[in-house]
Amino acid sequence: VMTPDGAVRALAGGRDYLASQFNRATQAHRQPGSAFKAFVFLAAMDAGAAPDDMVRDQPIAIGNWRPGNFRDRFYGDVTMREALARSLNSVAVQLTQRHGAKAVARTAERLGITSELRPDLSIALGTSEVTLLELTSAYAPFANGGFGVLPHGISEIKDRQGRVLYLRSGEGPGRVIEATAAIRIDSKMQFDALKAFGETYMPGAGAKLEHYRGERPIFDLFGIEEEIVRALARRVELKSGGYIIIDQTEAL
Repeated sequence: VMTPDGAVRALAGGRDYLASQFNRATQAHRQPGSAFKAFVFLAAMDAGAAPDDMVRDQPIAIGNWRPGNFRDRFYGDVTMREALARSLNSVAVQLTQRHGAKAVARTAERLGITSELRPDLSIALGTSEVTLLELTSAYAPFANGGFGVLPHGISEIKDRQGRVLYLRSGEGPGRVIEATAAIRIDSKMQFDALKAFGETYMPGAGAKLEHYRGERPIFDLFGIEEEIVRALARRVELKSGGYIIIDQTEAL
C-alpha cells in the first residue's frame, strides 16, 4: 500500500519470514499482464492520441500470433477510453504496433519501471517481468498529477530525545506525464470504466454498480490545467498493488 508520493504504508513479501526471507513484493519478477496497458495508452497519448479517439477492436494476426480478448469477444469501433476500461488486448497490441514497442518501454521506464523490458509487440500485454514495488510506484504519477516518485519506507528517524537522526529528502524525478496528457478525476468516467470492467469479466455485475456512482475517483488520461490536476489528485490517499503468485516459475 503506497501513497501517491511514493511512501510505502504497508508491504507484505510473504506469509512466513522464518520459512522464506525472499521478499516477493520487492524481489520477485513477474509478468504484470494487463496492468501494463496503462503505459501503452499513455505512449499513444504522448504521440497525440486522445481519450475519445476511435479505435477498432477486431481479430488481428501478427505472424503466427493472434492476440485475442477475454472470451474472444471483440467490440468493433470503440473509444480509447472504452478500450482501456475493457482492457482490450487487440487494441493495446495495435497501438503498440502503431507507435512502437520501444516507445512503450520508454514510457514505462519514465514513470518508474526499472527492470529490463523486451521491446517487442508482446510488451503491450505485459510480458516483460517487473517487481510489484516498481509497478506500484510507476502508477503513482497517475494518482498525483503526473510526477514520478521514489518509493520509500522511512521518512524520519528520531532518538529518544526527539533529535532527528535521519530526514528523507528529495521529491523524485519530477514531472513524467506532461500537463497536456495529465490526469483528470471524473466521476462519470469512473463509473463507466468500472461498469465496463465488471461487465467484461463478470457478466451482469455492471448493473449492480449504480449505487457506487461518483463515490470514488479514478483516473483518465486527458488534457487539463496542471493546477486543477494537482488539486484533484490530492483527494486520492492510497494506491495498492498485489500479485497472486507461486514461487516456482512454471506453467500452471
